[in-house]
Amino acid sequence: MQPRDQLTTKEIQVTTLVWEGLTNREIAKIVGTSEQVIKNYLRTTFDKLGVWSRLELALYVASHGGADWAAQRTAAMEAEMVSSADENRMALAR
Repeated sequence: MQPRDQLTTKEIQVTTLVWEGLTNREIAKIVGTSEQVIKNYLRTTFDKLGVWSRLELALYVASHGGADWAAQRTAAMEAEMVSSADENRMALAR
């Protein structure tokens, strides 16, 4: 499992917006929350990815696929959800 696989959907969204160069205030408006919540998302994301700053975060995204980074992670999360749903159906069928 890669470190980015630990991120939530919101953390991925915020990370992608940081990579695109938006400020916390701009991200908060897009996500529909406060700047403090965005700072909280960033703090947990920094911890999960082992980075210390917005610049390091942007460089992490750039070195792991850039624009495709979020799409790759979202696809992996969807595959996990399908797999989990299949496992649940099989357990119920027993």
